[in-house]
Amino acid sequence: MPLQRPPQSTFERLRFVLVETSHPGNVGSVARAMKTMGFSSLYLVNPRFPDVLTHPEAIALASGAQDVLENAVIVSSIQEALLGCELAAAVSARLREFSPPIVDPRDFAKMVSPPETGFAALVLGNERTGLPNEIVEKCNYLVNIPANPDYSSLNIAQAVQVLAYECRYGSMEDKVPPRGIGFKGNLANLADVDAMFDHFEQGLIAINFIDPDSPKKLMSRLKRLFARTQLETEEVNILRGMAKKMLDK
Repeated sequence: MPLQRPPQSTFERLRFVLVETSHPGNVGSVARAMKTMGFSSLYLVNPRFPDVLTHPEAIALASGAQDVLENAVIVSSIQEALLGCELAAAVSARLREFSPPIVDPRDFAKMVSPPETGFAALVLGNERTGLPNEIVEKCNYLVNIPANPDYSSLNIAQAVQVLAYECRYGSMEDKVPPRGIGFKGNLANLADVDAMFDHFEQGLIAINFIDPDSPKKLMSRLKRLFARTQLETEEVNILRGMAKKMLDK
């Protein structure tokens, strides 16, 4: 079921997504970090413990934020976790060759502050392995916390606390002025953009622009290129129309 019109408040529009979290205590600590900054939307993708939301360690470390745990959503894929979102940022200390544009937490907070941004998500990976490249590439941005370069290790709850604080602070500042780009359409949601890339790749294969047996890094480069544009719904439809013409040949 599609999500309703996004609310005005950043606190209602921004969700925190944890991917394959191993330790229940970290989930509880994240819930506490979120609640102290006024956020409550928590999604878990394939957590190690299916009963993580009722696990004693999670409840203990939530320390009064049990309501965030009780209302958390467990899903089986990143696509489900990002359903309805128009903006998503992967959080990582490790920079990638083909990452989307890199921003710091304060810049991200400014992006999600205007209500027209719609639903947004911050995506954090497993405690040991972080986020895989294929999930990073599904996001519009990569958030890098400017920690001590000699010791930049933050646990998940610490990272969420920094990010939630910046987003709270950003929501209390003056609204970001609109960009002078003339007409601005509705931002395409991430599911539509993902489907467009699949369609476009099929079209490029059909016209022999991509060798399916040796695709190299073309699609990764295209995803990075389009991540800089924040595609609108009409633009996604145009690109899918181009892909359809390629497949019709």
